[in-house]
Amino acid sequence: MLDRQLEPEVMDDPLESQAYDAMDHDSVNRCFVEDFLRFEPSPADVLDLGTGTARIPIELCRQSDSCRIMASDAASSMLDIARMNLSEEGVEHRVQLHHGDAKSLGFDDDYFGSVISNSLIHHVPDPRVVLQEMVRVTRPGGTIFVRDLLRPSSMDQVESLVSCYTANEPAESQQLFRQSLIAALTCEEMADLVSALGFDPQTVKATSDRHWTWAARK
Repeated sequence: MLDRQLEPEVMDDPLESQAYDAMDHDSVNRCFVEDFLRFEPSPADVLDLGTGTARIPIELCRQSDSCRIMASDAASSMLDIARMNLSEEGVEHRVQLHHGDAKSLGFDDDYFGSVISNSLIHHVPDPRVVLQEMVRVTRPGGTIFVRDLLRPSSMDQVESLVSCYTANEPAESQQLFRQSLIAALTCEEMADLVSALGFDPQTVKATSDRHWTWAARK
């Protein structure tokens, strides 16, 4: 089994943020939103943790007319790009940006109807703390929908995934993806974490060759 190797918790270099935003995440983001809406067809107040440059809130606005979104990230440089992206798409009236730390959110208990997150957990040294915060700010009966990369079992598998999904990306983007795969959790590790929070570990599932998803109701 490949050991987890952490990468920087916050990607706040403007050049790195620009490189991240330039990567082609369209199909992954579209699939994330489609799967979330199958689980929660009529979301209202949604918190997107680790929003990055707000590509998922933009896609969510395209696919759902019912939601309002709080898009939170710890990186100011990501939010600067997010602000431009929201303006270009004309959805800034439906998405509010929030600069904050997912480990210590400034929101009240039971504040949001849904909490979503894509590709945040692999950045966090102790994901348990972030997951606790997600649960805390979700209303009873609300939805938690989290997806992230799935750590491969060997470097050969890492390189295979890098070749498959980032072959046409610049070397810097390929390295970001490689580091993220190695920093990711396994399904078993994630299942243990949600079980400790009182959720059924079976709510964590491998949902692609490189992703796990946790979909649950509080």
